[in-house]
Amino acid sequence: MAAVHPWYVLAELADSGEPRLLRERTEAALADCAERRTLHDAALAQSGEQSRALWRIREMIPEAQFTNVKHDISVPVSRIPDFVELASQALERAFPKARVFCFGHVGDGNLHYNVGPESLMPRRAEVSRIVYDTVAALGGSISAEHGLGQLRREEILRHKDPLELELMCALKRALDPKGLMNPGKLL
Repeated sequence: MAAVHPWYVLAELADSGEPRLLRERTEAALADCAERRTLHDAALAQSGEQSRALWRIREMIPEAQFTNVKHDISVPVSRIPDFVELASQALERAFPKARVFCFGHVGDGNLHYNVGPESLMPRRAEVSRIVYDTVAALGGSISAEHGLGQLRREEILRHKDPLELELMCALKRALDPKGLMNPGKLL
């Protein structure tokens, strides 16, 4: 990119039709966005290798983040900007040195919303409470792509009513009747 930006979008487009037409339409859409000043910079891969190089950058994000407070959350796609703004503001008020590392799947509302620096690790519960309360206020879920996990076993009790919890356990038993996946780890 020509400059550093606060946010980047990596999109892969495909069409079963003529690749040239897709490229022309994509370039026209990007030019229109630039003209309206809703786009400040763009890069289009010119080859399969360039495309793979762009995806490598995205795949390296989790590898570059070692010790921070990690969240795998989801909110309705239309509420992603609200979530990012509200959660970031609340974290900054509570922890002035907090730094957010947010990446994910904008198309399905799944965000990896990680908070550093490492010095916040002892305060993980406080950090997560802010994030999860913001998620709940926007109608989202505290677990997304990677499932509930052991760290959220108690937290989920704040966000689900007893019937939902019972259904979650029934679904787990139906899909894993022998308890082979995460043995003994029902709520």
